[in-house]
Amino acid sequence: MEVTQNKTIMVKATIHAPIEKVWKCWTSPEHIMKWNNASADWHTPRAENDLRVGGKFLSRMESKDGSFGFDFWGVYDEITANELIAYTMGDGRKAKITFINKENETEVIESFEAETQNPIEMQRSGWQAILDNFKKHAEGK
Repeated sequence: MEVTQNKTIMVKATIHAPIEKVWKCWTSPEHIMKWNNASADWHTPRAENDLRVGGKFLSRMESKDGSFGFDFWGVYDEITANELIAYTMGDGRKAKITFINKENETEVIESFEAETQNPIEMQRSGWQAILDNFKKHAEGK
């Protein structure tokens, strides 16, 4: 299936935790390494995060058996604490995460430009699985 350039995909989740906790879990490398995987056979053994406009982030994502791995990285374009993170991925695609404070819940909405190698639904389900792992992590702490 061919993917059209610049198609935007959105995933979201409601986290049953206050915004400050959600923000910390999303942005702190020690937390990122615990939730940033789409399935149990993957992990993130290393994460770096320079959380400022122009700062770079990097997550080393690897299969647990060591057969495959890659660096997911980008540069921050816009940051509003507890509200918004926008960045450009290493391949030039744009992404945005919006955090909406709802008393003791936080809605997290992620939108990103699709890449052209994998079907849209595969990309959506992978990013949603990572967001679902984030939800479990943030609610469990």
